[in-house]
Amino acid sequence: MDETSSGVALAQDLIRRPSVTPADAGALDVLQTRLRAAGFRTHRLPFSEAGTPDIDNLYGRIGDSAPFLLFAGHTDVVPPGDPAKWTKNPFAGEIHGGELYGRGAADMKGGIAAFAAAAFAYLARQGAPKKGSIGFLITGDEEGPAINGTVKMLQWLSEKGEKFDHCVVGEPTNALELGDMIKIGRRGSLNGRLRVLGRQGHVAYPQRADNPVPHLLALCAALKQDVLDQGTDWFDASNLEITSIDIGNEATNVIPGEAHVRFNIRFNDLWTPETLKAEIRRRLEAARPPENFELSFDPCNAVSFVTKPGPFTGLVADAIQAETGRRPEFSTSGGTSDARFISQYCPVVEFGLVGKTMHQIDERVPVADIDGLTRIYGRILEAYFA
Repeated sequence: MDETSSGVALAQDLIRRPSVTPADAGALDVLQTRLRAAGFRTHRLPFSEAGTPDIDNLYGRIGDSAPFLLFAGHTDVVPPGDPAKWTKNPFAGEIHGGELYGRGAADMKGGIAAFAAAAFAYLARQGAPKKGSIGFLITGDEEGPAINGTVKMLQWLSEKGEKFDHCVVGEPTNALELGDMIKIGRRGSLNGRLRVLGRQGHVAYPQRADNPVPHLLALCAALKQDVLDQGTDWFDASNLEITSIDIGNEATNVIPGEAHVRFNIRFNDLWTPETLKAEIRRRLEAARPPENFELSFDPCNAVSFVTKPGPFTGLVADAIQAETGRRPEFSTSGGTSDARFISQYCPVVEFGLVGKTMHQIDERVPVADIDGLTRIYGRILEAYFA
């Protein structure tokens, strides 16, 4: 079996393990068996925390010295939804019309299979690096709370003295075609909650009540009145979106006593969670007295980061261009990923498959793209250890 078909076969094996967060369903066993057979030292790293699901994780390394190139990703997937709405079994890993169907095909079992197949082929040709190391950091918690996965793995490995020089995360980064885009950073994400206070009463006697809805509208307007910033060299402008308004009043003759708002901010490197919280409170207090509302924020572990273009990003872009003929765009668009945690330990970029169908019914990727991605990762390895 050649390196290309082995990548597709491994992707099929992984898809056939229904590893919906937090379940592993044997997905890590499949990968660990292949890594050990290729000479990797592996560790299973289960972590727990009160109020969160237990998560199993996998770390593998071959080589004992720098430079250390790490590949990172997740085997957990989002639920498939109603299987009856799929045209193919979401956990069968079937190929139809040149496309591999299944939950996780794009996000991101296909990417994991590609970088594993590339590493195995490189080792078969070159042997273990005489100078340098290749590693795999695989979590089962990226689609979940992201508490018992990559964060704790990195902490554990740091305590053991493991140091990475660079990392490639195999998230689906391309919009339309393989080679479109490398993610060199991500915006942060902060969730806020607003409880707007009033006084309940009869709608026929408004003088005896205090309707919180007008207060709510004024506060929402204050949140959105001014832009947060104009963007930076590598990031779009930060953006606040109101995601939920809940008054919970089913009666038509009652003025409600309170109302609730939820909002999300995707922020660039001009902000930290702390400075954003202060700015939001300032805007609200300028619109209404503090006794009219209660403001709170969810815990935030999604801060912005950027790996500025340099030799490593250039090496990855060169490998992509050599294989696809396309010069990828450097981007910081999209949601969050575990790269935000890895960025605290080493420079990191994300490059994987086309993400058009991720999280959708009939998630699928062209088999040719898995083959192409395997070859790109192979070129990265060749150049990195040249």
